[in-house]
Amino acid sequence: MWIWLLILTLSLHLAPEHASVPLVINTWPFKNATAAAWSALQSGGSVLDAVEKGCARCEVEQCDGTVGYGGSPDEAGETTLDALIMNGDTMEVGAVANLRRIKNAIGVARAVMELTEHTMLVGESASLFAERMGFTAEDLTTNKSINIFSQWLKGNCQPNYRKNVYPDPSKYCGPYKPVPVQHQNKRATSANEHAHDTIGRCLSGNKNDNNRTLLLPIQLSYFKHLK
Repeated sequence: MWIWLLILTLSLHLAPEHASVPLVINTWPFKNATAAAWSALQSGGSVLDAVEKGCARCEVEQCDGTVGYGGSPDEAGETTLDALIMNGDTMEVGAVANLRRIKNAIGVARAVMELTEHTMLVGESASLFAERMGFTAEDLTTNKSINIFSQWLKGNCQPNYRKNVYPDPSKYCGPYKPVPVQHQNKRATSANEHAHDTIGRCLSGNKNDNNRTLLLPIQLSYFKHLK
């Protein structure tokens, strides 16, 4: 799906008859996120502003239960976030992964792109960077995420995405240890409909503004250990 979004956006962006038309494409039926991005463009914001505003709307609304705070916790019961933003004109990229305590993951990803020479910050380093850049530290846990974690523990930690460890992760919780190399299963696991981004967004600006050459593929995805 993501590749087709890029192809569609690029073809419309380059077509002369559509060259002056701003474009917002969003994966999944997150209408409020799309509307927020469009509103940012119409109010004079840049394409980057629109991407950030649209994705941030989903972070606030917890779209589909997989975007933003209170989403699927990890096996320690904590919800962590990750996000990526790309400027298609300059090819600059900013990303965060395993971000703790910060709800506005897409905003932090943009800060990584614009305020550092890094591409990605991870874990506690990403969280400390965000706090030093003025982002508010907050608890990402909700009653729903606590209940998800509780039910996961009661269900012998299923589903479980570990492999080649013991005790058997398909039947038991950890702690786990690796099985000997000669007994490891090398077969790839099958993918499912949830094994990809949680929100994707492409934007193209008006040819008359300063962002006419921007094509911004955005992927905002979150760790989904328990779903």
